[in-house]
Amino acid sequence: MKFERTRVLTGITTTGTPHLGNYVGAIRPTVQASRNLETEGFYFLADYHALIKCDEPSRIQRSTLEIAASWIASGLDPEQVTFYRQSDIPEIPELTWFLTCVSGKGLLNRAHAYKAATDKNHAAGHDTDADVTAGLFMYPVLMGADILMFKAHKVPVGRDQIQHIEMARDMAASFNHLYGEHFVLPEAVVEESVALLPGLDGRKMSKSYDNTIPLFAPSTQIRKQINAIVTDSRAPGEPKATEGSALFQIYQAFASADETAQLAKAFSEGIAWGDAKQMLFERVDREVAPMRATYEDLVQNPIQVEKILRAGAAKARIRSASFMAELRHAVGLRPLSAQLTAKNVKVSKAAAASFKQYREKDGQFYFKLVDPQGAIMLQSRGFTSPRDAGLAIGQLIENGISALLTLESQLETPPLALHMDISETLKLLREITKK
Repeated sequence: MKFERTRVLTGITTTGTPHLGNYVGAIRPTVQASRNLETEGFYFLADYHALIKCDEPSRIQRSTLEIAASWIASGLDPEQVTFYRQSDIPEIPELTWFLTCVSGKGLLNRAHAYKAATDKNHAAGHDTDADVTAGLFMYPVLMGADILMFKAHKVPVGRDQIQHIEMARDMAASFNHLYGEHFVLPEAVVEESVALLPGLDGRKMSKSYDNTIPLFAPSTQIRKQINAIVTDSRAPGEPKATEGSALFQIYQAFASADETAQLAKAFSEGIAWGDAKQMLFERVDREVAPMRATYEDLVQNPIQVEKILRAGAAKARIRSASFMAELRHAVGLRPLSAQLTAKNVKVSKAAAASFKQYREKDGQFYFKLVDPQGAIMLQSRGFTSPRDAGLAIGQLIENGISALLTLESQLETPPLALHMDISETLKLLREITKK
């Protein structure tokens, strides 16, 4: 019996520079989880989601680079997981539409973010949907597509995100009821041990509150911001409370149990706030500093990060493309040629799909994949030599869709163009491979 690893999926929205709260709450625990050999990890940069919250293109692009670099610098191995940019997977928005068609509006009306926006409008005496975009309303469906596309078993989330997992389950169940069992129903995993960091002002560390400490800022900047953490007016020598102390909570998120106990003892003995902040700086810097050089190197080499993300997308699309073909067939989005071939067209048993290689007037070398009736299923773009075109054909015959997607990921201009339904193209590739 084949062992199936538990599929775990998580993403980070690309709207800002990663801070200590992101590291403690999302990056560090997912890196640790990625090393579990019993799980299969899917980690993505949620840049489609970013469009709902941010209308600054340069900020989204910069954030994508910084979050990818932060994840890798923190120890995520792209070779051991599927690490990709959400917008590199075209099947996700297509699946979003499929799920939209089976999701009740009443279900989406109950989404926390939408309700919060409409409640705010009511309180201000405005129209219910004033300044509410369809993107905000449809946010749970896009999140459902992220999760269901890769048949995730478990999705680590904060308590405020549990509702989205429940909604994804509802969407999956509705689709399965109508079209057969295609989706896995995901489970939310709430990590109670993962810390929720307070920011400089004691509120939740968040970009919206402008109270964050950037994860990979220079040591001098981190020291300066830690020194700006709000504390009470108790003087050196006066006992200080650990409960409600932002400084103590941040320290606890980085320190061992013994280190935390030592700081708690120092609080009770009246440690000066300046000394406590120095201890916090040293403890944070001890963990972050060794990763900073890798982060800075990646940020200075965006082409390297782009290659990593493209390779991850090619890996992800081996699954998403074939699964989407299955779903398209399930809902009836099928090529008419399949029915015509079966009922009205007599095909010789000897007929088979084949590759045709040729040279055009532009001096470039091309190939195409044609079905038994001569219809073009796949058309290449130009290659500089017949050898390069032949190698591409060989890769397709040997590796099928994975080779196609790898070729797409490696070049600015995709070398291949599908002319018919991808499921039929895959079928022909498999037939050729068998021969």
